[in-house]
Amino acid sequence: MACNLLKGKKGIIFGALNEDSIAWKVAERAVEEGAQIVLTNTPISIRMGTIDQLAEKCNAPVIPADATSVEDLERVIDGAMEHFGGSFDFILHSIGMSPNVRKGRTYDDLDYDFLAKTLDISALSFHKVIQVARKKDALNEWGSIVALSYIAAQRTLYGYNDMADAKALLESIARSFGYIYGREKHVRINTVSQSPTPTTAGKGVLGMEDLLEFAESMSPLGNASANDCADYVLTLFSDFTRKVTMQNLYHDGGFSSMGMSRRAMRTYQKGLRFEDVAENQFPFGKADE
Repeated sequence: MACNLLKGKKGIIFGALNEDSIAWKVAERAVEEGAQIVLTNTPISIRMGTIDQLAEKCNAPVIPADATSVEDLERVIDGAMEHFGGSFDFILHSIGMSPNVRKGRTYDDLDYDFLAKTLDISALSFHKVIQVARKKDALNEWGSIVALSYIAAQRTLYGYNDMADAKALLESIARSFGYIYGREKHVRINTVSQSPTPTTAGKGVLGMEDLLEFAESMSPLGNASANDCADYVLTLFSDFTRKVTMQNLYHDGGFSSMGMSRRAMRTYQKGLRFEDVAENQFPFGKADE
């Protein structure tokens, strides 16, 4: 139920591709809560996705932009300010892609040109967005900037590959720029470390289905969905979190604080029993893992 949490606020949403996107859910919920928005994504993502449907639903313009291009970002910020009639209140950075992941290159066999693209798209673009917004004085006093992260920035998770490095850099940028923008204009900058979520990008991570199942079994509240994440992000755009900045905020059902859950232990024990049976059935070696 809407409660006008963002009544009168305006902002830019980066990264909505289709209905599976967290950015898509944030856009929908922001408008439901009274905000006006501008949508942006790369030209190829706009062609491949269904963002025009979202734009129509939210009565929002779509401004194509490559977030790795400062020139494109200047055009987005200028276009948003023209649309809103001045400065605005929030930005969502929901951008991430790894060519190494897409090409199946493992972390011990990275293509370094691909790695540079991973970092540029998934992390440096965040710095560029903030820097352009600050130089243009685009955000209102007590504005809010949020980027989506993942716990692989702190812990090693199989299959997350060089995206883990990108998320670590993303969180560092939030802290470093959060200090600068905060002291100058009270603009707060945070990252949200979300549960594994089956977005278009998330589905490309090796072993995603197993990761979802494992996280669900470890989290006392279960995995947070894209809709859940949208609700949380909206609180960070709102005036209720004015003194929250430079934080990486876990939104993962408690996963980040767990060591081992009862449910996960039972699954592990079942696996051990299977291995015992396998050893008896295959005396010259274990069954394929």
